[in-house]
Amino acid sequence: MKKFNFRKVLDGLTAASPVGSSGGGSGSGAGGSVHPGGTAGAAGTPREEIQETLTSDYFQICKTVRHGFPYLPTALAFDPVQKILAIGTRTGAIRILGRPGVDCYCQHESGAAVLQLQFLINEGALVSACADDALHLWNLRQKRPAILHSLKFNRERITYCHLPFQSKWLYVGTERGNTHIVNIESFILSGYVIMWNKAIELSTKTHPGPVVHLSDSPRDEGKLLIGYENGTIVFWDLRSKRADLRAYYDEAIHSVAWHHEGKQFMCSHSDGSLTLWNLKSPNRPFQTTIPHGKVQRDGKKPESCKPILKVEYKTCKNSEPFVVFSGGLSYDKPCRRPSLTIMHGKAITVLEMDHPIVDFLTLCETPYPNEFQEPYAVVVLLEKDLIVVDLTQTNFPIFENPYPIDIHESPVTCTEYFADCPPDLIPVLYSVGAKHKKQGYSNKEWPISGGAWNLGAQTYPEIIITGHADGSVKFWDASAITLQMLYKLKTSKVFEKQKVGEGKATAEIVEEDPFAVQMMYWCPESRIFCVAGVSAYVIVYRFSKHEVNTEIASLEVRLQCEVEDIITPEPETNPPFPDASSQLPSLKSLSGSTNTVACEGTMKDSIPCLSVKARPVRMPPGYQADLVIQLVWVDGEPPQQITSLAVNSAYGLVAFGNCNGLAVVDFMQKTVLLSMGTLDLYGSSDPYQRQPRSPRKSRQFAAGLTELSDSPVSLELERCKSPTSENRENSFSRSRSSSVSSIDRDSKEAITALFFMESFARKNDSAVSSCLWVGTGLGMVIILSLNLPASDDLRQSEPVMVSPSGTVLTLKGAVLTFACLDCMGTLTHQPYEVWRDPHSADDGDKARKRKLVMHSPSSSQDMGDHQFAVICSEKQAKVFSLPSQTCLYVHNITETSFLLRADVVTLCNSVCLACFCANGHIMTLSLPSLRPLLDMNYLPVTDMRIARTFCFTNEGQALYLSSPTEIQRLTYSQEMCDNLQDMLGDLFTPVETPEAQNRGFLKGLFGGSGQAFDREELFGEATAGKASRSLAQHIPGSGGIEGVRGAAGGVIGDLTRARIALDERGQKLGELDERTASMMASAEAFSKHAHEVMLKYKDKKWYQF
Repeated sequence: MKKFNFRKVLDGLTAASPVGSSGGGSGSGAGGSVHPGGTAGAAGTPREEIQETLTSDYFQICKTVRHGFPYLPTALAFDPVQKILAIGTRTGAIRILGRPGVDCYCQHESGAAVLQLQFLINEGALVSACADDALHLWNLRQKRPAILHSLKFNRERITYCHLPFQSKWLYVGTERGNTHIVNIESFILSGYVIMWNKAIELSTKTHPGPVVHLSDSPRDEGKLLIGYENGTIVFWDLRSKRADLRAYYDEAIHSVAWHHEGKQFMCSHSDGSLTLWNLKSPNRPFQTTIPHGKVQRDGKKPESCKPILKVEYKTCKNSEPFVVFSGGLSYDKPCRRPSLTIMHGKAITVLEMDHPIVDFLTLCETPYPNEFQEPYAVVVLLEKDLIVVDLTQTNFPIFENPYPIDIHESPVTCTEYFADCPPDLIPVLYSVGAKHKKQGYSNKEWPISGGAWNLGAQTYPEIIITGHADGSVKFWDASAITLQMLYKLKTSKVFEKQKVGEGKATAEIVEEDPFAVQMMYWCPESRIFCVAGVSAYVIVYRFSKHEVNTEIASLEVRLQCEVEDIITPEPETNPPFPDASSQLPSLKSLSGSTNTVACEGTMKDSIPCLSVKARPVRMPPGYQADLVIQLVWVDGEPPQQITSLAVNSAYGLVAFGNCNGLAVVDFMQKTVLLSMGTLDLYGSSDPYQRQPRSPRKSRQFAAGLTELSDSPVSLELERCKSPTSENRENSFSRSRSSSVSSIDRDSKEAITALFFMESFARKNDSAVSSCLWVGTGLGMVIILSLNLPASDDLRQSEPVMVSPSGTVLTLKGAVLTFACLDCMGTLTHQPYEVWRDPHSADDGDKARKRKLVMHSPSSSQDMGDHQFAVICSEKQAKVFSLPSQTCLYVHNITETSFLLRADVVTLCNSVCLACFCANGHIMTLSLPSLRPLLDMNYLPVTDMRIARTFCFTNEGQALYLSSPTEIQRLTYSQEMCDNLQDMLGDLFTPVETPEAQNRGFLKGLFGGSGQAFDREELFGEATAGKASRSLAQHIPGSGGIEGVRGAAGGVIGDLTRARIALDERGQKLGELDERTASMMASAEAFSKHAHEVMLKYKDKKWYQF
């Protein structure tokens, strides 16, 4: 535990020079450098020592859980006994889902796409086949699954796998048409191979194509049905190693499905047909149907349709069988959506889907293939959704999905994360959100109900908020590493719908997604919520439990930078700029007009991008729009997108800025208090003495500022690019993303951070006052004083005054975040108003009285005579002592990169600064001394999406969007890493395998001899021999080692270790055996060659050589 005595620090260094305006710092990047700015007395040093409790031992990074829909899904599998579902993806990921709370993510190291998944039913294991021709065996009996074995095929490409129920032999079909057999326990190939040329008739001249289907007969496990792509079907007798029968069809096969009695099977084909075959007459199918084909009048075959990609044929004891298939629609309806067809008896039901179908599975009551299947549901995996259809009801309703797989319903544009928020918020949000639930779902329980999950030790409430491209905002309960949607808010409802062709629509500054949410600000205590949209607007929402019908108040703000260096033929025609002395805040917009050459037609001026609804609007309980603020066009120049946003419920103010300047609005009185260009905020305090009236001087000033904003292009973030461009255009290039376009203007200085606080506005103030801290893209921090009415009674009538305090602080790089610590080093929360329902039935004076909390936590009511301001930019962090404005500590976080996100967070009853850098490093610094506590290269920023959505929160948690459809949560807390195993769900739970039905004497006698078939005898090494070692390579997995750790110290551990050692020894012996065989073959070839040479020259004389 380290203690810091500021008095001693400052006393010992009084002779040092003050921190320079360029950001101070030694430039070495070493943290904790002390830079005093005067004598100890001037600094207002603490009289007590600040005890910092956090050390590096408190920090560790690990991923916790991934939420959302698996991105780019490719494969699907279900364990009918364990009742868990697995989904494979194109990026090599596997998601395993059970009951709500049981959600596991694992990743193949190769990143190869998952082709197929097969559960070892009720064994707690899963086989995955990947596009790099590797098979992997996953152990699911641990909370984080791991690979036990891998088998990499070298010469053949895997196309299809089949694992019979309760068998340890996996059939693997390949692109060459061969079928190999793998022992699941040892993951070694059997010597038994079904070669394609043995399977087909010798008279056949063409290759049958890849294996597209493998399955054993439900009637006799010794018979294997092999489907080839070209339409050939072979019924192979495994015992006699020959084909029992062969069937041919002139259309390509996509899938095959058995009738449970094993006497007939169904195939789906590329022409949209289904064929039904009987084993007794394999010459031709005894039934051919094209379910969606039009019947021709002259009795000809129905016309061809789209391919039926998969069919399942499931029998019922008390009704007609179900035939379920995907695809097969008619070609004459090109606009029809992807469909799943369910045929039950004569009834045909077509279920249209919103997205293409990737795969589907019919869930049945029994795992045994030779019993009546009794299907009860169909799981349909779509490209962007997972749907489960209830087959037990005639209208086939879908089940209500309990997983949060609709995160991406509209693309996520921004995120916010709140841990340890007020506990009453989750039930309140759920109660207003539950009223929006859809009707018409199945009344049955969700069928994917496997695994076990219980609430861990971590019980504090967590809320995640996601903003979306369509203007919607979703609130999620994220407590205890789960995710459940609470409430959805549609921000676009405050605006009129845009009608195509209207003149008004041309005022839009983005063509697509004009309502996209760009920034969000939420005060959980007061329940004030604020969003900034991509079309340059801000909406302030208040929370109410009552429905209201009211008009939406709106304000328009002119916010345009006055410095425009436009070369026109007649420079003297430019009107003069307003005098600088007139720049005082008032209730109207103060930015002067820009000088823009008029374009053809009417110049757009003073019009917003969107139209707010003018009529009264019905607002349901929940978040209701209180005020809409829109930036307007100015003299043909469009408003710039908003780069920073802050709201304070105690002050009743909302502030927002862009690359032009800052606006402050009183949302209680619905008035604009301030609308000012960034340069004008400095007044006479501009450390660079910039003169915005002279474009030429402006350009010179910009060249000298290059070192201040030397960040690379800011990854779609809300900050400016280095001002290096000499050639300025009149219009801005706009990015389609929800973030700000990169701006290349000499005179533009974006507002990048805003913070309302009770603070010391001026140097050596004796008491705190209401302030607004403003951070800019050039590393400047300007403090504005807020003059609020003395009593709450006057708040609605007296104007609020905003004035510059004259205080300007500097950092290197764009300012990202602010925080305030009291004299004890405790994080001071911003003032807030305690929530009250604005539409409560009790309208008495008592109910209307605002209850304000100005100092939080309550223990620091007496703020003392000083406080610490923590400011972090994209390059460095500084801690200032106020009111002396002495820079106590500076830490140069990065020289070569820049920060994307920085947050001051609480952890273990202490406070630290958490940073995420563009080079992938996650760092934490102690406060107030800025000692580095953690620095880990963790997450390379491979995508702008990560940069846009990464955020930290309290208690050591963070999140980002790992793919367009998934949220990845992680922790940087050692304690949470240690407790993670207890919080995760169990994928495997001990369940009795259901007993097979009694087949009866006669059925057992005449219905095939499935039980007498011994695969071990047939496929084992003793009978089948060894497979060629060059065909596939066995790779032991890490899962075995993890299993050993779990069983360490006991006999099981010893046995497991011995088994792994034997496996390794066997592998080495095998390699030795292979090398020996290779040497023998080489020696034999040499001997043969020498013998041939000897015979050639045996009878020749020496002179004939």
